[in-house]
Amino acid sequence: MSSSVEQVQDRLRGVAVGLLTPFDADLEIEHEKLEENARALYREGIRTFLAAANISEYHSLSQDERIAVVETSVDALPDDACVLAGVGGSTANARHLVAAYDEVGVDAMMIMPPDHTYLHERGLLAYYRQLEAITDAPLVPYVRGFSPSVEYLAELTRIDGVAGIKYALADPVTLGAGVEAGSDDVVWVDGLAEPYAVSFWAEGVEGFSAGVSNFRPEIGLELFDALESGDWDRARTLRSICLPYQQFRDGSGHDNDIPGAVSVPAVKKGLELAGLHGGRVRPPLESLAPEDENRAEDLYERLDEEITRLVE
Repeated sequence: MSSSVEQVQDRLRGVAVGLLTPFDADLEIEHEKLEENARALYREGIRTFLAAANISEYHSLSQDERIAVVETSVDALPDDACVLAGVGGSTANARHLVAAYDEVGVDAMMIMPPDHTYLHERGLLAYYRQLEAITDAPLVPYVRGFSPSVEYLAELTRIDGVAGIKYALADPVTLGAGVEAGSDDVVWVDGLAEPYAVSFWAEGVEGFSAGVSNFRPEIGLELFDALESGDWDRARTLRSICLPYQQFRDGSGHDNDIPGAVSVPAVKKGLELAGLHGGRVRPPLESLAPEDENRAEDLYERLDEEITRLVE
């Protein structure tokens, strides 16, 4: 694939779907099912794909597995698709992934949210610059898990090779200030999926990552078209259709108090209900409890009815 900054930016102005990693009963990767999911989503009109992403269970994959699932994703998709591959961890590990992904031919590197306990904004900027220096592929830093200053966001946009920023903080005020202070040459992407697409669009984002659209891409594509055309009433309606399932994803699940624990298995269940491949999850995630399975099925049925009424 291998695209220019401008080509990647064009694809960021759309719906970015995460490619979840299907695991079998032994928790081994089922590459054929990953291929089938990618091709099915492409046929539905999706052109931007996130491989080895958070939703792909990035942190449960080994370095070799990350490279393997990214290669599978690239090979499965036509040349006009845009594949962003997840890069994270120590500088050495991140450099290793960047070099491997360059060999595979990805379109861009999505630099994962930092998973360090202690952070420094200058250190993070230096980290991105070290990665930018070893690849011609555009970078898309993923901002999540800490509260950045506006100055940090603005400086991030001015790193050579940064094509876009995936912003995943429930803070539209800082987003808007960062967009205003930053370079005009960077595309901002809503990393909190459909629930924030309308409010973040007003602050300057030009695309969004998928939530419900990971398994029902038609609603994401319709939402993007409504936002792009300024049809705010339709955009709010489409956003609201997604909310019940997305709010379910925010839940803690059975015998657990940590929010968001069902996020990935809920999407995998959605894939299965849509006729695609979900599969099991690896620890430290847990599969849906029976009551959550039933809840997901009820929410999916409601979602399907709403989509059929408004989209088809």
